Amino acid sequence: MIRLSKGRYSARLATDAADIQRAQSLRGAAFHGAEAGPDQDQFDALCDHMLIEDQRSGALVCCFRFLPLECGADIGRSYSAQYYELSALQAYQGRMVEMGRFCIDPAHKDPDILRVAWGAMTAYVDAQGVEMLFGCASFAGTDARDYYDSFAMLKARHLAPRRWLPRVKAPNVFRFAARLRRKPDAKQAMLHMPPLLRTYLLMGGWVSDHAVVDTHMNTLHVFTGVEIAAIPPARKKLLRAVAG
Repeated sequence: MIRLSKGRYSARLATDAADIQRAQSLRGAAFHGAEAGPDQDQFDALCDHMLIEDQRSGALVCCFRFLPLECGADIGRSYSAQYYELSALQAYQGRMVEMGRFCIDPAHKDPDILRVAWGAMTAYVDAQGVEMLFGCASFAGTDARDYYDSFAMLKARHLAPRRWLPRVKAPNVFRFAARLRRKPDAKQAMLHMPPLLRTYLLMGGWVSDHAVVDTHMNTLHVFTGVEIAAIPPARKKLLRAVAG
């Protein structure tokens, strides 16, 4: 059982339906607004759900879910496979896990929440013997022009290795690697890079060469992969310090 804490926050896996319903309610509020109702789909029943709680109030301040896969042959079962053509990753031999539906309560801004979340992710990856972490990393809104420097930075430095590169499947995409010719402004690129994706990149993560325009979630998202063996040693040490 994964349980860890830092400061006033603690992380644990959901243990029953009530825990999952709390996560769905937080997701609904974070993704669609306070009056939207729960966010739920068919993948919830297949996933392990991580909850980050305020130890003082008991409030749920962050949640995300894991879908464990034995190897790349199972990647067609993932949430991401709805939006990306992932046949290149079917050859991956190691254990994989998809991390998704990551959200933080908009009313809580404490950076320790994200630190505890990544500590919990690290503990889960270690416990499961995972060799690749992947998922969809989202930019708020669907206007790619707001993020041209960020996308130019992804093109210049963080595209997936050709052997794993996802291909286009969704009907509405922004092909930033093909369309953008600009040199990124590094400051603007990182300023507008989503915190979750920024952390993936610091871990040596890579992305698809296009972003999916998801009007239902009001996001632009890129497929993101992190090969655990390629995480820089200093970053691994920091993550495991929290996880421990």
